[in-house]
Amino acid sequence: GFAELGASGNNIWLSVNTRARYFIDIGLMPPSFPNQSRAYDATRRAVRFWGHDSAMEASFFVTEGALKRIQPGLCCDEAGLLNAFDVNRERIYATAAIVYARGHRGSYDLLPGDF
Repeated sequence: GFAELGASGNNIWLSVNTRARYFIDIGLMPPSFPNQSRAYDATRRAVRFWGHDSAMEASFFVTEGALKRIQPGLCCDEAGLLNAFDVNRERIYATAAIVYARGHRGSYDLLPGDF
């Protein structure tokens, strides 16, 4: 079940335990995010981070627009975007896992509509 939903305003995301059960139910290994590194990609105007599914590594990009959606009023320079990522890391990871479950690709973009 999805009884453990968390909410902030109009946005809903799955808790860590519910997310793990969801992946088990659909037969996928949920990605983990053991590498706390993140980097600003000026070309994509996004923060890049990495997740792992077993032995496979995947790149994730959370766009400036997505970060603005989850943290309105943030400063849109590199430091502001990286700070917004750090403050919202758990929520971003939960959303990244859901985006990942939509289909295997080499990289995944987290867009405003995902939050």
